[in-house]
Amino acid sequence: MAKKFIYLNRKAPYGTVYALESLEVVLIAAAFEQEVTLAFLDDGVYQIAKGQNPKALGMKNFSATYNALGDYGITQFYVERESLAERGLSEDDLMPIVYEDEDDDYAEKPSVRVVSRAEMAQIMAEQDVTFSF
Repeated sequence: MAKKFIYLNRKAPYGTVYALESLEVVLIAAAFEQEVTLAFLDDGVYQIAKGQNPKALGMKNFSATYNALGDYGITQFYVERESLAERGLSEDDLMPIVYEDEDDDYAEKPSVRVVSRAEMAQIMAEQDVTFSF
């Protein structure tokens, strides 16, 4: 029986291991056919921001990995609207992450949904397991 897992991404993508570790754990859960949802709050919204270039930090840009998650059945990405606004970002600043819907003749559909803080709280309440990174 699959459980609903939500992964809260709260840290910036570079400078710590949290974002990359979250991706690894997400893939493990998907491999065991669990229902996986990603949430981006606080500085975590930077993880799916366009135009990342961490070369000056001596790190590899792993943001393209988010586009591959649909191949593992991970298609639910929620971004907190207030976290974006508090950082001077909007939905237009996010990467266009899509997946191919097998049930709809493989049509490309957006994975990212921007939601309010109240909606995010409701989404989190509906999960069986919560991980925070």
